[in-house]
Amino acid sequence: MSERVAGEARTQTIEPRKRRWATLWRRFKRNKLAVVGLVIVVILVLTAVFAPLIAPSDPQAQDYALTLRPPGEGGLMGTDSLGSDVFSRVVYGARISLEASLISVGIAMGVGVPLGLVSGYFRGFWDEWVLMRVVDSIQAFPFLILALVIAAILGGGLGFAMIAIGIAFIPNFVRITRAQVLTVRGLDYVEAARAVGAGNLRIMTHHVLPNSLPPLLVQTTLAMGYAIIAEATLSYLGLGAEPGEPSWGSMLFQAQSYLTSAWWMAFFPGMAIFFAVLGFNLLGDGVREALDPRTYD
Repeated sequence: MSERVAGEARTQTIEPRKRRWATLWRRFKRNKLAVVGLVIVVILVLTAVFAPLIAPSDPQAQDYALTLRPPGEGGLMGTDSLGSDVFSRVVYGARISLEASLISVGIAMGVGVPLGLVSGYFRGFWDEWVLMRVVDSIQAFPFLILALVIAAILGGGLGFAMIAIGIAFIPNFVRITRAQVLTVRGLDYVEAARAVGAGNLRIMTHHVLPNSLPPLLVQTTLAMGYAIIAEATLSYLGLGAEPGEPSWGSMLFQAQSYLTSAWWMAFFPGMAIFFAVLGFNLLGDGVREALDPRTYD
């Protein structure tokens, strides 16, 4: 009998959850541009995962007999000044850009969300006069300038670039999380949980944080696009991926001396950055619209 009751309870919990996801997907599909963004992101992910199968050659292979060949004569996207296949480098560049955005945004969330959660829930001197003043000071710097300074201090390399981008993103996640927690912490269901004896940790993790996630999901999606731009910028300036690595930013740096004679060297990695960032931005707008209570039907 008890097993049957438990099974019915699990079923009653799962069914509303399925209906919520179905409702969110229906709202998301109404935004056609958001669906386009989702398709772009899916293509980007598949390209990164299956890069060895898609790329026709080694992205770092060089053939000086095939330098600066235009598209068609030198493959689908031509060759660069070292005779490397541009298409292969663009394909593998998707892997580097996606890895950089995932790790940097993961760092920002792993640090910023707990700080914002604790700060907004407990308030007090630590919240008003320490953490938020540090956040205000950091956000006084433009994002890319801050990431550039941190990367220069840490040293060159893709790993340090990802850490620098993650650190620069932390204040945004702290502020968004704190704002949501301040809204949620005084609601009736939180007070009810506190009245029945739930501890602060349980209230934060089971009631406050789950109901603060929608803006964080939107911010995460948009931050992925900004992280791709930041990684490309740092790689272009020599503070990200090494010049020989197939990063879109380092490819643009290599192409700057050939803008008039070999336009394809800059055009294709530039378009890859454009579509990747566009995809995440459109996806973020769709997620925000789907989660907006004003669009409930």
